[in-house]
Amino acid sequence: MTNAALDNQLHQYWPLLAKEEKQTVLAFIKSIIRQKQNPPQRLTFEEYNKELEEAEARIDAGFFTTLEDVIKESESW
Repeated sequence: MTNAALDNQLHQYWPLLAKEEKQTVLAFIKSIIRQKQNPPQRLTFEEYNKELEEAEARIDAGFFTTLEDVIKESESW
């Protein structure tokens, strides 16, 4: 399918969407564009291992949330 044909279909279907649906589609399109503009960088093994060590240190220091705490907190949402 050509770009022109795709554009034409988008123009045909867009008015049929509800406001919330349009917001969802627009957010999805924006996320695709952002990802293309700022592609994720791959970590080196050293960077990956450093992140793991830092996370383990936070856990060892008690900086974590248990599943039980998350469940209790979510009940007040």
